[in-house]
Amino acid sequence: MSSTTANSMALFIDGENLFATAKALGFDVDYKRLLEEFRSRGALLRAYYYTTIIDDQDQFSSMRPLIDWLDYNGYTVVTKPARQFIDANERRKIKGSMDIELAAHAMELAERLDQMVLFSGNGTFRPLVEAVQRRGVHVTVVSTIASQPPMIADELRRQADVFIDLAELRPSIARELRRSSTT
Repeated sequence: MSSTTANSMALFIDGENLFATAKALGFDVDYKRLLEEFRSRGALLRAYYYTTIIDDQDQFSSMRPLIDWLDYNGYTVVTKPARQFIDANERRKIKGSMDIELAAHAMELAERLDQMVLFSGNGTFRPLVEAVQRRGVHVTVVSTIASQPPMIADELRRQADVFIDLAELRPSIARELRRSSTT
């Protein structure tokens, strides 16, 4: 735990999970506003954003503009290529996970943090939350129970020191809709 900076914190954003959660709640995240919201809550040491990307030279990745924007605007973006394969029904499937990278960075940074904010509902992060808590770090988990089904695993919500429903953050972090110029 940090002794030099009051309320030092880091954000760990499971990008695909946050996207799916916000979509289930009917909004898009404004990542500039999200950063501002958490900077107002303490000394933000780092904001990590984790995502897999389809690394296909022949196709433009729709994630590239977002990844570039995040990279230039205060986020530490961690990516790796998703694996593509054909399943038994001959459908193209994409598989990839950033869970290990997120967990490794959280454990590395834990000794410098008072607070960890995890944007994910993935129950596989429960042991990570428990390990970081044993190091004296206060853990906030952001996901939702407002969707059907809930986007957070019950065991992760129970392990967190604080649970924030993404629906409650919507007024602070939702991207404003662009108005048509023809009106």
